[in-house]
Amino acid sequence: MNYIYGYARVSTRSQELNCQLDILEKYNCNEILTEKISGTKSNRPALNKLKDVVREGDMVIVESWSRLGRSTKDLIDLVDFFSQKKVNVISDKEKFDTSTPQGKLMLTVFQAFAEFERDLIVDRTKEGLKSARARGRVGGRPPVDQKKLDQAISLYETKKYSGREIKEMTGISQSTLYRYLRKIKNEDFSK
Repeated sequence: MNYIYGYARVSTRSQELNCQLDILEKYNCNEILTEKISGTKSNRPALNKLKDVVREGDMVIVESWSRLGRSTKDLIDLVDFFSQKKVNVISDKEKFDTSTPQGKLMLTVFQAFAEFERDLIVDRTKEGLKSARARGRVGGRPPVDQKKLDQAISLYETKKYSGREIKEMTGISQSTLYRYLRKIKNEDFSK
């Protein structure tokens, strides 16, 4: 049996969901997930739950796109996510329904813009790297001060200091220390 999910969100605890809930009730939703959290937050528990529970053939209803996506890119990614799962999305305010021919056309346009944006980011990154190389700069991590790294490894091997304490004493981050320790361990095993 296909399920109809409603999703309603407001940005602050003082705001009310009533208007959105009234609209979602008209769609006879089997379940309405709500949250009072800023749309700028990437971790939205109710939305994450919705993404986990939807199945092919289900439907997601929102009062408007602004309730679903944090940004145009986020909205496109979410609509694309639901589309990949074969879940229809309806936005009441914009009269957008991905199950209709018009909705499918708009979804195709959304996906084209998302791909276009990804391609632009790749191009800008390549141009930036090329420009940096022309100026003699090479990408990647800066070289590690070998003396400080040796000191950090020695401190680690004493088993008296935490990674945080070692970082404070040497300036070598925990991730760098552990990366070099793994490298040393792998070299020992290959001998």
